[in-house]
Amino acid sequence: MRLSLACVYGHYCLFAPVLFHKPANGVTIDPSAETNYVEQGAKVELPFWLAHELHLRQAVSINLPACFDQKTRLEIQADAACVDLRSRCPNFYEFGCKLQPLVTDRTIGILLSTAFKIRYKERLTKVFTATHLTASKFLPFLTIEETNLYEAAHLSMTAFKKWRTGGPRFQRASILGRKRKES
Repeated sequence: MRLSLACVYGHYCLFAPVLFHKPANGVTIDPSAETNYVEQGAKVELPFWLAHELHLRQAVSINLPACFDQKTRLEIQADAACVDLRSRCPNFYEFGCKLQPLVTDRTIGILLSTAFKIRYKERLTKVFTATHLTASKFLPFLTIEETNLYEAAHLSMTAFKKWRTGGPRFQRASILGRKRKES
């Protein structure tokens, strides 16, 4: 899986392997290529946004990227909490959700669900309960989605602790302090 940091809007640009069903003329995929022609049956890696558009026009079929290959699946089955998904695909879950309807492999949804459940239970729970210094060593292995979840939980916990230590939880209503007039 290749990543380009200079993609649209500064997001990671994910590449997907595709198989051309139709020849394409006037296309420059590789700047070092001698021709600007792609033959039918050619296998190339394209930015996902382009692969998606060409797939909708039935010009290509999208194959599974390396981050969803059999090796990754076996590692997730063995011990999902120890797999460095960020180095394989920073947006592992989001990319998988976008890929699922476009590829013939129908097990991506199960893979994503299983990986998230196990990683949430084992890795993210440890990160949530660890001190911030200890947690920082786990953060580089989390995907972008998991990092966002961690940061939201950390902010929530900080706000809760601030609220808990910040004075009385209940205040007496001013109406309860008034005495009735005697008639």
